[in-house]
Amino acid sequence: MYGAATELVLCFRSNDAGVERFSLDPSLGEFIHTHTAVKIPPGGGKKIYSCNEGNSCNWDAPILDAVAQFKAEGYSARYVGSMVSDVHRTILYGGIYIYPADKKSAKGKLRVLYEGFPMALIVETAGGIGSTGLFQGKVQRMLDLVPGSIHDRCPVILGSPRDVKLVLSKYEAGN
Repeated sequence: MYGAATELVLCFRSNDAGVERFSLDPSLGEFIHTHTAVKIPPGGGKKIYSCNEGNSCNWDAPILDAVAQFKAEGYSARYVGSMVSDVHRTILYGGIYIYPADKKSAKGKLRVLYEGFPMALIVETAGGIGSTGLFQGKVQRMLDLVPGSIHDRCPVILGSPRDVKLVLSKYEAGN
């Protein structure tokens, strides 16, 4: 991620290291290992939801219900508009990132292979959940998708188990 500071996040599934964070030290021109075994805060962390509510008129009922519940429970809305920045904040502080499918984009907008999968892997390794919500006729784990082409798209729901499970429960209630 590039901003006031440049950060590199790596995910290791084959050992107990998990998610590791490195920050660029411009004076050295090297990345310095700054955080080890990064985890989403216990209990779900801060009550933050991140989604583009400008598209809400096109969302399905479960997503609308979940966002309404987040608001009713005092969640703060934080949406930068950059998936990497929004998911980064979600991993550090807790909450949920939602980019659902809608009436205009039934397959979602984010690409499975180079947006959905990498972020879902990092979030899951950090103790969160990565889901598509209702997609292709079923609610599913994002990492279980089988893309048909390199540019396939999918809905994205990433974050703390507390918040993602709430969204998924809205789909279960509708069945």
